[in-house]
This record gives sequence, structure tokens and C-alpha cells, in this order.
Amino acid sequence: MIEIEEALIKSLSKNHEVDGHDAGSGEMNIFIHTVDPLAAFDEVKATLGTQDYWIDARVAYREFPSNEFTILWPKNLSRFKVA
Repeated sequence: MIEIEEALIKSLSKNHEVDGHDAGSGEMNIFIHTVDPLAAFDEVKATLGTQDYWIDARVAYREFPSNEFTILWPKNLSRFKVA
């Protein structure tokens, strides 16, 4: 997780800020603050490429202050939550 987070910190444009991570309950999370979630996701995909990171990855965003997530990856995922 730290390797991924560091790669994102180095590669994301100034429009997106890695805001830390957490781990527990069988999951790891990296948080990114952005005003353009789709552009941020494109940059994340470009950084991580086709590496094994995507096997169990789940990506979603939420508008503040809402608690409702919009799922970006995988496309067939129907529920998303942060434990």
C-alpha cells in the first residue's frame, strides 16, 4: 500500500492530492482529494498501469458532505463502503 501511495504522490497532477491511507478490517484505502474524480482516476490508472493492483481494487468517490459513493471500478460493483 505504501508503494502505491508513494507512486501516486509522485505522479498525480496538482489538481489531485493524496490525503493519506488507512488499513484494517481486511482492506486498505488510499484517499485522494480532487474536484475532478474522473480525471484523478485516469491519472491513477496511468500510474498503476496493468499491474496486479487492479485484481481486488475498488474505486469510488463521494461529494462532501454526502455519504453516498459513486463507483468507478470495477464497473459491475453494486455496493461500496469504507470499513
